[in-house]
Amino acid sequence: MTGHYEDPLDSAFGEDHEPAPVVQRDPPYLQGLNKEQREAVEATDGPVLVLAGAGTGKTRVLTTRLAHILSSRKAWPSQLLCVTFTNKAAREMKERIGALIGGVVEGMQWLGTFHSIGARMLRHHAELVGRKSNFTIIDTDDQLRLMKQLLEAENIDEKRWPARTLASMIDGWKNRGLKPADVPDGEAHGFANGKGKKLYHLYQERLKALNACDFGDLLLDVLSILREHPDVLADYRERFRYILVDEYQDTNTVQYLWLKLLAGGGTGARGNVCVVGDDDQSIYGWRGAEVENILRFERDFPGAKVIRLERNYRSTPAILAAASGLIAANKGRLGKTLWTEGDTGEKLQVKGVWDAEEEARNVASEIENLRRKGHPYSQMAILVRASFQMREFEDRFVSLGLPYKVIGGPRFYERAEIRDAMAYLRLVAQGDDDLAFERIVNKPKRGIGDASVQVLHQFARMRQMPLLAAAREIVETDELPPKAKKALTELTQSFYRWTEVSRQIPHTELAEMILDESGYTDMLKADKSAEAPGRLDNLKELVRSMDGFESLAAFLEHIALVMDVEQNDSEDRINLMTLHAAKGLEFDTVFLPGWEEGLFPSQRTMDENGLAGLEEERRLAYVGITRAKKRAFLSFAANRRVHGSWQSALPSRFISELPEEHVETAVDEGFYGGNAGFRDNLSGFASTYDSPGWKRAQANKAQGYTRAKPPLIEAQAWSVSTSDPTASLYQRGDRVFHQKFGYGRVKAVEGNKLTVDFDKAGEKKVIDQFVSRG
Repeated sequence: MTGHYEDPLDSAFGEDHEPAPVVQRDPPYLQGLNKEQREAVEATDGPVLVLAGAGTGKTRVLTTRLAHILSSRKAWPSQLLCVTFTNKAAREMKERIGALIGGVVEGMQWLGTFHSIGARMLRHHAELVGRKSNFTIIDTDDQLRLMKQLLEAENIDEKRWPARTLASMIDGWKNRGLKPADVPDGEAHGFANGKGKKLYHLYQERLKALNACDFGDLLLDVLSILREHPDVLADYRERFRYILVDEYQDTNTVQYLWLKLLAGGGTGARGNVCVVGDDDQSIYGWRGAEVENILRFERDFPGAKVIRLERNYRSTPAILAAASGLIAANKGRLGKTLWTEGDTGEKLQVKGVWDAEEEARNVASEIENLRRKGHPYSQMAILVRASFQMREFEDRFVSLGLPYKVIGGPRFYERAEIRDAMAYLRLVAQGDDDLAFERIVNKPKRGIGDASVQVLHQFARMRQMPLLAAAREIVETDELPPKAKKALTELTQSFYRWTEVSRQIPHTELAEMILDESGYTDMLKADKSAEAPGRLDNLKELVRSMDGFESLAAFLEHIALVMDVEQNDSEDRINLMTLHAAKGLEFDTVFLPGWEEGLFPSQRTMDENGLAGLEEERRLAYVGITRAKKRAFLSFAANRRVHGSWQSALPSRFISELPEEHVETAVDEGFYGGNAGFRDNLSGFASTYDSPGWKRAQANKAQGYTRAKPPLIEAQAWSVSTSDPTASLYQRGDRVFHQKFGYGRVKAVEGNKLTVDFDKAGEKKVIDQFVSRG
């Protein structure tokens, strides 16, 4: 079908006649579909839930279903409401529909994301919620600026009650479909001594005065219109003959309510709603997604037809069996079993290593082995639970000259928070570094605005001196406003102090001091966005990585060399990304490092969300395994350095849930009882995970300040020790050997830090893990 179709809202919702049915037998677009896929395509009437497992052809089913409805003339393009989760997915879907039925499909005005469709509806009915049709959609920066103005007007200390926290709270309420009057009083007490609800009301009033809205309003306002204006709802129900929703497991509450109003019972409702999703791949609870939406679909739409797509076209039987065995431990799921044809394939490889560095070496070695056998880099991926894990792999790849790319974000040393921290360190090491000074002079914000920085630049050029030196002099004048002058005075004094202290303390402690005293750490702690905890973890990983260098200068030189390595434009590069970024992708070979309790499953997620959090973490593990087409390598480290200190780790409980017959395990004999005893010990690990002692240890670990020694793990080393975690294996006077500095004698012991007088290298501070008795 081609040709121009009028906008339905320009002609009282389009055509007033039923499209003439066309009988067609076995059209080309139905060829090649399996039985379940074809059933999902042809089940057009009534509510339909398509449970599409990983790799089962979900996108093909959805696009073919749309093509079938159009080709059989059950509806015009303008009578289809099709919701995707990204604009890219919407564009690709329209292109694929056109390829299936020939020509470009025009008139599909209602194919897009929830927000794009919501914006379209709201512009037509803006006056019903006190706005004009030409309203502005504000971005996050404008949103924060507006909230800061409200906080100032209400005499609320923005440092104590950050605007980002308020923005996150209001966004959460909007995702749940709550207007200011609907917010429970108990929830509103969590901000500014109970003023959260009032601020939400003032924020909404200010938006209306500006004829603006944020992204949350695009759905919340439309929901209000549909609820409060039955005539508008009836028109839309009459208009949309078929409703399709992709990735239904990722919908939040307001999206669910919006959809249920349009498709549910009532005057004009046709009930022809089809949702496609996978409850086992719901991994976005942290941003408001409600897996319960897909679990209760049959209750919301009685008589719904449930079609399970279980034949997988991606992975080997061994990979599918392992993934299915793992996800079966979740209670909140509708249930399905993926299967495929062909040879069983390689078992999952589970490797236990000593530490994260060894883990990176093993992965790089395996990548090189596969490459020598002809496997392209682009078909290999490393999927990490937390972005800070990437650093070891990036450093290893750079040292070996292996090409790689980070998907869904910059490389580790290119991340904004890492560049900021490096700028502070560069300026301490080299006070003439004007580029570093410009980057951090007002980060975090100190009240040194662009105008003041421009005055400082002019002053520095006149005196022909670096900016930091110029700043020390200009604060003695009256060139700057009082607020900027005071802030610049404090900053220059801080750099003078840090430079002096840098000659007396280890560079790792210096880095921690700078990040804390500069206010940078507090800035990230006050940031309540979903990305902030990961940024804090990245900073801890940066400090930890410095421990392997003799001095700050050596570390900075290493970083300069790493950053200088150019990534060629070749597509044949190793893929490095987080598990969340990997959803929807597939690779021949997948590496899954860091399967340790507390890291994966994430202790933070379990602490905040309990069993629901654990089940979402398990779904994330399932997603990771099912990205692999031919082989998957899992690994865990018995020890991991966090925030400069060694911590022992238990294997992830998810490893014990993998079916033994589909897994090959390789564990060094030095810990966990080696290969022979590892599986036997898994039951012991499982009982330990929920013990009070282990939970306390994990709670401490989550803070990032635990000073634990690396254990010499033997067969029973998984037991949680109740001894002093800061005690060292060495005492003053012990003779020790260090691989870099040689032989020496311990002069002082502080926790797991030793001051050693080496025979040739002189006095050095080292971690006790890196020495042996000499």
